[in-house]
Amino acid sequence: MRHQRSGKKLGRDSAHRKALYANLTASLIEHGRIRTTETKAKAVRPIAEKMITLGREGSIHARRQALAYLRTQEVVHHLFSEVAPRFKDRPGGYTRVVKLGPRQGDAAPMAYLELVDFVPDRGAEPAEGSGRRRRRQPEEAEAAAS
Repeated sequence: MRHQRSGKKLGRDSAHRKALYANLTASLIEHGRIRTTETKAKAVRPIAEKMITLGREGSIHARRQALAYLRTQEVVHHLFSEVAPRFKDRPGGYTRVVKLGPRQGDAAPMAYLELVDFVPDRGAEPAEGSGRRRRRQPEEAEAAAS
């Protein structure tokens, strides 16, 4: 029995799991929103919130702690200079999990893990003329032929 055993294993050994959490957290900080499974989103959420709290602190020690976990200077710089100042007055709760439904391939429950101030850009929508083409209606076909 798993009494008092916190955290999910996600079918990975500890080093792979730690790398997964670090990469997902870095992607969340960099992009503002990531699409992943619900279980991974719920596992990464406390780590991401801890990194944002370190960014709010802003000290050299906090920066070194974040760098030890996230491993890339660019992401840490983005965290401390852009992401954390946006949450300066917020006492926690920097992320949200938005459930999306099952993934088509294996029916795994999917979710967005996003920062609470994330606003999706409208440029991500498909442009006019892209995507599926629709069939012409018979009256349009006649008008186009003449």
